[in-house]
Amino acid sequence: MILIYNIFFKDHNYLFFKLKDTIVCLMKKAVLLVNLGSPSELSKNSVRKYLNIFLSDDYVVDIPKFLQQLILKLFILPFRPKQTLHAYSQIWTDNGSPLIISTFKIKEKLSKETDWHVEVAMRYEEPSIESALKNLQSKGFNKIFVLPLYPHNAMSTTVTTQVEVDRIAKEIIPDAELVYIKPFYKNQKYISAVADSVQKYLNKEKFDKLIFSYHGIPKRQAKKTDETGSHCFVSNECCEVEELGSADCYKAHTVQASIKIAKELGLNDTQWEIAYQSRIGPGWLTPFTDKRLEALPKEGKSSIGILCPSFISDCLETLEEIDIRGRKTFFDAGGERMTYIPCLNDSEDTINLIISIINDAESLKVKSLKIA
Repeated sequence: MILIYNIFFKDHNYLFFKLKDTIVCLMKKAVLLVNLGSPSELSKNSVRKYLNIFLSDDYVVDIPKFLQQLILKLFILPFRPKQTLHAYSQIWTDNGSPLIISTFKIKEKLSKETDWHVEVAMRYEEPSIESALKNLQSKGFNKIFVLPLYPHNAMSTTVTTQVEVDRIAKEIIPDAELVYIKPFYKNQKYISAVADSVQKYLNKEKFDKLIFSYHGIPKRQAKKTDETGSHCFVSNECCEVEELGSADCYKAHTVQASIKIAKELGLNDTQWEIAYQSRIGPGWLTPFTDKRLEALPKEGKSSIGILCPSFISDCLETLEEIDIRGRKTFFDAGGERMTYIPCLNDSEDTINLIISIINDAESLKVKSLKIA
């Protein structure tokens, strides 16, 4: 009797539910949102662990591995965690890291607005890419839309994300098709969303200058994306030209996006500028944000607005580096008013943008990568 039950009832029920799950997976989109990450908690050990993982990434610190680890172990990890912990303590909330909170809010709103199955992963720390892919694998999804939450292409953001997702997917879901969403820096919905976020402040106050502060990268990393080998940094206008040499260039993406946003806002060339923050050493993209914040009051620009379009979610680099330390730098130099314009975060514009680019990726059949 037990054998008959197993054959005609138990096994059939199992097959029925597996078939049901398979049909649901075929009908629903699986979307993996990947952001940078944060320490798991507000402690020195957690910050040290995070920095060790982050700065050991060869796409972030692209120097010989021996030298990378020597600098990290001898000069960074013994000293930097204390400083970084203090910085995180300035922005940490009762619910944890602002970046992770923002990313999960995006997930929640996407899940409400669509019938998609959305997973969140961080490139560094938790929730991990591995855990997100295991969740998708357990639910039977074999086509996954991967969206790195960075508008512009860079080795240290979009490239390292794709490399890591590829590596882990080969082990967990080797037959899955991964559709990578390309950088969306010139997507009109993105341009309009950023412009609208700025316009809300322009409607209330007048700035002597609007600063687009982008995360900096070493110039060598920008040059590596120049397929021609003869375009990057050859002239002051090289980033404004949409050619093969600038197609994947981070600096070109930031310049072209800024021009489009400024145009939508109706700003002339004297009313805005670009700067680059978060530099670690020499040879990084210029001008430096902190140096410009020191200089602007001396140039008669005592009232400024500043935004950080490298990021979808507010994080340490925006809330602490710019809105706290940057503000102090500007005021100490004689500035009178500085308005920090928040990132898009989980705004309605962000949700509409993501829905649009995911749907476009499917309808246009953008390049997808088959993991073999």
